Amino acid sequence: MHCPYCQHTDTRVIDSRVSEDGATIRRRRECEACGERFSTLETVELKLPAIIKNDGRREAFDARKLRVGFDRALQKRPVAEEQIEAAVRAVVHAVRMSGERELNSRRIGEFVMDELRKLDHVGYVRFASVYRSFEDVADFREEIEKLERDLPPGSGQLPLLQGGEVVSIDKHADRQKKR
Repeated sequence: MHCPYCQHTDTRVIDSRVSEDGATIRRRRECEACGERFSTLETVELKLPAIIKNDGRREAFDARKLRVGFDRALQKRPVAEEQIEAAVRAVVHAVRMSGERELNSRRIGEFVMDELRKLDHVGYVRFASVYRSFEDVADFREEIEKLERDLPPGSGQLPLLQGGEVVSIDKHADRQKKR
């Protein structure tokens, strides 16, 4: 490992720690020449399948894009970073375990929707509205009703529909606005 400060070719490891999920190792290093210290992260590099986009293009799988999709769907929602990271890891694991060399982007979207359904109903509906190209309020209502039918009672999340009307749910607001 080259020193990022003086570019010397010899550094020594002074401490190693495995991450909580066991997927990375953080190493604290010291340069033999200049004495500066720095950290490195070591991860396993596995070949993930190529993604076939809707227009037929193929591109490499990018977990950063996956994270951005989760972040957009869960923006301003009460979901912990650890939960989002775990969901991203679950999708990456599902992609890896597919065993295929190429994977349709629709299938990845389904993996994402499965994880969002577990995390947050509002985030799930946000993602579904873009992913499934909702055209009008009826599409939203249909997806919400399907979601509520499929969820076990007492799932810990507030209902998305009250009395047949779509309700905007914001835990940070003092009121619920009916639309």
